[in-house]
Amino acid sequence: CALGAYAAGVYTWEEVQSHCNRNDQWLVINRKVYNITQWVKRHPGGIRVISHYAGEDATEAFTAFHPDLKFVQKFLKPLQIGELAATEPSHDRNKNVSSDFHTLRAQVESEGLFQARPLFFCLHLGHILLLEALAWLIIWVWGTSWTLTFLSAVMLATTQLQAGWLQHDFGHLSVFKKSSWNHLLHKFVIGHLKGASANWWNHRHFQHHAKPNIFSKDPDVNMLHVFVVGATQPVEYGIKKIKYMPYHHQHKYFFLVGPPLLIPVYFNIQIIHTMISRRKWVDLAWSLSYYLRYLCCSIPMFGLFGSVVFISFIRILESHGFVWVTQMNHLPMDIDHEKNQDWLSMQLQATCNIKQSLFNDWFSGHLNFQIEHHLFPTMPRHNYHLVAPLVRALCEKHGIPYQVKTLQQGFADAFQSTQRWVQTFVHECC
Repeated sequence: CALGAYAAGVYTWEEVQSHCNRNDQWLVINRKVYNITQWVKRHPGGIRVISHYAGEDATEAFTAFHPDLKFVQKFLKPLQIGELAATEPSHDRNKNVSSDFHTLRAQVESEGLFQARPLFFCLHLGHILLLEALAWLIIWVWGTSWTLTFLSAVMLATTQLQAGWLQHDFGHLSVFKKSSWNHLLHKFVIGHLKGASANWWNHRHFQHHAKPNIFSKDPDVNMLHVFVVGATQPVEYGIKKIKYMPYHHQHKYFFLVGPPLLIPVYFNIQIIHTMISRRKWVDLAWSLSYYLRYLCCSIPMFGLFGSVVFISFIRILESHGFVWVTQMNHLPMDIDHEKNQDWLSMQLQATCNIKQSLFNDWFSGHLNFQIEHHLFPTMPRHNYHLVAPLVRALCEKHGIPYQVKTLQQGFADAFQSTQRWVQTFVHECC
């Protein structure tokens, strides 16, 4: 019977789910079955992000990540090996919310909420360039006193943070209709304005979106060499007695190695390694152009050593802002192993929102609407507030918690979560 099904190109979910190892990967999109075993090596988004859906229905993730579905179909067609049997449900396991979420997405598309306003992003880029120019002008004109140097560093750290949110927009293909324009501007902003790598960001960040807060799949919670996170990991690694660090003190050293060092040390090491090991010479050239521009501006005033100290301080300030903005939406939420949930449930369990205000929107790059961003990653950020009521209504219909906090509460919950890690770890280990 099984041989007959394979020959006819008609499969059951049980058969699809059996092809989920590294050398044999199938997935389902819109009831069509695809063998992606060889394609994963050429996948523009990276091997891991698509492999995370091996043996599963990837329809919602596929739709969420690709703004031009017709264009991508030409890559899918050669990979198709059949379809699901007529008796099989459209979604694997118990993903009951999928059909309603598909209806919501169709409504959002019909209302034009995936259409970007170019002027919004032009003004955002303009305010970044203006703020950076003013930061350098201050110390060029009035000198490098401690007060002016500190003020300039704060302004430059702010431009770095805001450029981070802008590269995020281009990286998610949410600004231009043509992906090529998004890719080009992404390399310019993350490379020339920030000194980082577009390829490194894509391969890391898309994994986070595909499986947020899921161990071994989301790199943002893969922190075993420094922290144990959530409620599950402290129990498991306490029992296994695997201790890279004194985890029972992590709520103390978190503030020494977490917010201040993530960008200037951990991310920078990763970025350099990625560009060299993967031979991403274009990314390397963009990155070097940033440092060349920075040194040309800083060396006449600070010298080489002073320039290194100055940029290190800027990176530390930027890192604090980045960590608190990104982690207040995820760190206090559920962090666990794969549960094979539908797209809506999975994203809501791993994300929460921060209340809307002009400052919160600007400071966080509209990532205070983290729920909407995770559900619709290609949606331009200026439309998040419009889709939020529709998402909330769908969550209420299915009894899914939709959390909204103040900025202060978000920061406090992120801090308190470090203490909860310790309480769980100490309780299980001691």
